[in-house]
Amino acid sequence: MSDTFESNAILNKLPKHLKQFIKPQNYDDYSAIDQAVWRYVMRKNVDFLTTVAHKSYLEGLKQTGISIDHIPNMYGMNRILKEIGWAAVAVDGFIPPNAFMEFQAYNVLVIASDIRQLEHIEYTPAPDIIHEGAGHAPIIANPEYAEYLRRFGEIGCKAISSAKDYELYEAVRHLSIIKEAPNSTEEDIAQAEQKVEDLQQNMGAPSEMALIRNLHWWTVEYGLIGTPENPKIYGAGLLSSIGESAWCMTDDVKKLPYTIDAAFKDFDITKPQPQLYVTPDFAHLSLVLEEFANTMALRRGGLSGIKKLIASKALGTIELSTGLQISGVFTKVIEDNGKPIYVQTTGESALAYREKELVGHNIKNHAKGFGSPIGKLKGINLAIEDMSPRDLAAYNIYEEKKVTLEFEGGIIVSGEIITGKRNLQGKIILISFKDCTVTHGNTTLFKPEWGIYDMAIGKEVVSAFSGPADLNSFNLITHIPSTQTIHVKKSERRLELEALYQQVRAYREGINRTISRTKVLEQLMERHPNDWLLPVELYELAFKGNEKNLMDRILNHLKTIKQNKPEFGKLIDDGLEIIEKPLVTG
Repeated sequence: MSDTFESNAILNKLPKHLKQFIKPQNYDDYSAIDQAVWRYVMRKNVDFLTTVAHKSYLEGLKQTGISIDHIPNMYGMNRILKEIGWAAVAVDGFIPPNAFMEFQAYNVLVIASDIRQLEHIEYTPAPDIIHEGAGHAPIIANPEYAEYLRRFGEIGCKAISSAKDYELYEAVRHLSIIKEAPNSTEEDIAQAEQKVEDLQQNMGAPSEMALIRNLHWWTVEYGLIGTPENPKIYGAGLLSSIGESAWCMTDDVKKLPYTIDAAFKDFDITKPQPQLYVTPDFAHLSLVLEEFANTMALRRGGLSGIKKLIASKALGTIELSTGLQISGVFTKVIEDNGKPIYVQTTGESALAYREKELVGHNIKNHAKGFGSPIGKLKGINLAIEDMSPRDLAAYNIYEEKKVTLEFEGGIIVSGEIITGKRNLQGKIILISFKDCTVTHGNTTLFKPEWGIYDMAIGKEVVSAFSGPADLNSFNLITHIPSTQTIHVKKSERRLELEALYQQVRAYREGINRTISRTKVLEQLMERHPNDWLLPVELYELAFKGNEKNLMDRILNHLKTIKQNKPEFGKLIDDGLEIIEKPLVTG
């Protein structure tokens, strides 16, 4: 898909499997109503956030080139973002969590390029350009936070998911799409909400991905900074929600010191959060992240790491103490005294060393899977990997020698050695056999007629993580979302309203000053009596021109809207309040 977006030095470094999620922004698709929604939210946010957001927010707005008056053109933004070592790409709504985090590891912000409907101006569960562009982008201008975000992505994309996690991701994606779609029925939404709730109630023990996503939510999305008594906002979900940014500052929302305990606090994407976590500074975020990473299979490996990969039913990798990495879908582990003594993958598998595929050990060589013993030989204290060439010869582990190796736990490998591979430190990491039989008790794990047997060398599993060791080993260009963001064909009435918004926009920007704003108001009152945002924009122009008669007519119309639609009352009042006082931008 590289031909659908404007690339740059940072985006050029993205692997192909991430580029499959990128889509063109299609800037011309934004209507004048969309632009007005952006402008209203940004004016209101900047006005309010001046006093409650972390100082990096307003500074970052300037540094990242995000305009209050125009939806950002992402690729114009990129020319400014590159100054702080970042880039941005457009995607279609929610993408899989591992991919989202891996983008961050490459210093790339993923921005859902759609924008919320006017009807959902205060909050939307769907990711949109207000949330991503106005929420995430400004804060990354802070170097300490930007490094936290990058590091989070680097660690988070290695987190192991459960098989149910992906099902939940699809359900949440579907819910966010139909909640924002203009033609969804209450029944459709209720069914989607019920599915998400049912899945959440039956997830079992939380996976690493579920836990680290909680940390992401309570920091990157909904984080506060400072003290519980005097917090400031830095989380993008709060920065981009004109409703929740004010709500979160009230005593109705509990403020807790941010610790690793936040990993075990679930969240509901469809509701305001009843409690939030406060970090004393951005550096503290990284400390908690490292504390969590120390609990992950990425750093702990072992039997539990292999079992997590088996439960995920997805492509993953284990790394042995020699540095040899086995990638595939893990389906079996034989254990003895709490330790893994044999692992098995099924289907396409590959071997690597330091994230680089070993020559001759790609998915074609191991198309049906890979199995190997792990651990030391029985009765020998010296592990194979620690044996010198003389030691190996003494134990008959030598080219063209027929040998029977019995491992602790009872795995027996018997065959003729063909050759071995060593790592950069000179340790033997792989031995290949012909005429080989591998058994465990009465179970045969490998037969001579199956061909060459490659035995991985390693006394223990030091790491287990999601995804392949070498990104080029597998075909990862497979993402087909089950649901697409819904774009309904606009009615004649909607197009007519958009045209009125466009006239007012053209007038304000000096493109066409011959437009009669009085006539626009009359058409609004007659044809779109409940639209509240365009009258607010008309009032702004009249206020600036001190046109008292027009101001009074608009205020009377807005008063009627508030009587007929009380739910618009606060939005209207807030819009008028911003107009009648100077906008503070830092």
